[in-house]
Amino acid sequence: MAVQAAAKPASRDARRHNSQMYDAMRRLAQNKTAVLGFIIILIMILLAVFADVLFNYEQTVIKQNYAEMCQGPSLAYPFGTDELGRDILARVIHGTRVSLSIGFAATIMASFLGGAIGAVSGFYGRRVDMIISRVMDMLMAIPGTLLAIAIVAALETSMRNLILALTISSIPKFARITRGAVMTVKDCEHIEAARAIGARNGTIIIHHVLPNCLAPILVELTISVSFAILTISGLSFLGLGVQAPRPEWGAMLASSRTYIRDYSYMTFFPGLAIMLTILAFNLLGDGLRDALDPRLK
Repeated sequence: MAVQAAAKPASRDARRHNSQMYDAMRRLAQNKTAVLGFIIILIMILLAVFADVLFNYEQTVIKQNYAEMCQGPSLAYPFGTDELGRDILARVIHGTRVSLSIGFAATIMASFLGGAIGAVSGFYGRRVDMIISRVMDMLMAIPGTLLAIAIVAALETSMRNLILALTISSIPKFARITRGAVMTVKDCEHIEAARAIGARNGTIIIHHVLPNCLAPILVELTISVSFAILTISGLSFLGLGVQAPRPEWGAMLASSRTYIRDYSYMTFFPGLAIMLTILAFNLLGDGLRDALDPRLK
């Protein structure tokens, strides 16, 4: 009898959850700015995936060609060439792969680690919550970009350390958001039903608590990717991020800043790529927030 009583609320909750997700996706599809952001992100992902098909990395992206240096935009070079004769369009597209791969990797790792920490903190509460919350408060007291700079400066500059720095700086945000979401759902009926049938705390957190906390985590995920890409560009601009000759938007801005007066296109197109990518993720994040907000139903 206890098992049947627990199963009924769980099945009702699953149906209600599916209906809520369908309504959220429908509202998201009706949001034109969110759809625009999604289309831009999709184009960026496709460019990153097929970058090697579009442009040869060794011959076009990093090979120096002094005979073609500082060429303005033309049919042969739609974005022009840089101070070393390299095709800026090819470098921007390959830079898309670098920025998106680092941004996605760091954000996904931070969401898993921060989500696990926040779930444990919110579910157990009391002393566990107090200790974890104080540690997260200390990390959040340091600006994320400054923390990333400190970590990269302490270690050697590499993509692995850059991902590590961005992951550590983003963990507190996901931990706080997940903690708040868990505290709002941990006393719901289906959680009590799972406890009544003897489910372990780990099982309850993974299968019953976290699936009902995905809405704020997904919103933060999209916003954090844009923050990570901006941080990557900033660190590379300062010489602490992706190193030459690997193309990266911030590094491209740094190398061409001395030519901005006479050859402004060298900085315009990498800057435009940064702006469009961050704008797209912010538009999608705002659309997800509006679609998943129950007060807007």
